[in-house]
Amino acid sequence: MATKETKQRGRPRSFDRETALEQAVRSFWEQGYEATSIADLTRAMGISAPSLYAAFGDKRALFDEVLAEYARHHGGFLSRAVAEEPTARRGVARALREAAVAYTRPGRPRGCLVISAALNTSPASAEVAASLREMRRSTVRGIAGAIRADIAAGELPADTDATALADYVGAVIQGMSQQARDGAEQEALEAIAELAMRAWPRPAGERKAGELKGSAA
Repeated sequence: MATKETKQRGRPRSFDRETALEQAVRSFWEQGYEATSIADLTRAMGISAPSLYAAFGDKRALFDEVLAEYARHHGGFLSRAVAEEPTARRGVARALREAAVAYTRPGRPRGCLVISAALNTSPASAEVAASLREMRRSTVRGIAGAIRADIAAGELPADTDATALADYVGAVIQGMSQQARDGAEQEALEAIAELAMRAWPRPAGERKAGELKGSAA
């Protein structure tokens, strides 16, 4: 039996998906996950709610895409610096300098989306908060791994607490993000970064030389 001609599928999208996604990044970055409503998103993205759901799924699915987009274009510099530099110390020093620039860049929201997007959430958003927390912990674990490699290579004293030092770096990064959201400018964050690196343990050889010099004085 002959069938009627198949209905034409929905209208082609009348918006640029990447542009709309970048606007969603900005909304979540500025307001946080829970405070950003679907109405906020449709207004910022310039699309209707049905178009949003058709293109991105629900709010949580959109936020997952936002995180991936944020990592590609705005974040990820801490893990990247630690992976690319020859020592954990150089990687962290570079990452803190880059954070001072990234967190205060004109024309963009302040601070880090991964740090601030779920600071104030209800139990309904606990899964989102847990996901962001795991992203931050994963970064800190990566730093700890680089620190342990430096200990094994003799770049850091054998008694260095890799976990505590990595947690310290994570705390500094989170503090810099919040300082930026509170209005701190690049120069102020650079000063924080410089002070933070003074707490970094010296290589075993340098420490011994310093101790010998001090005892001879």
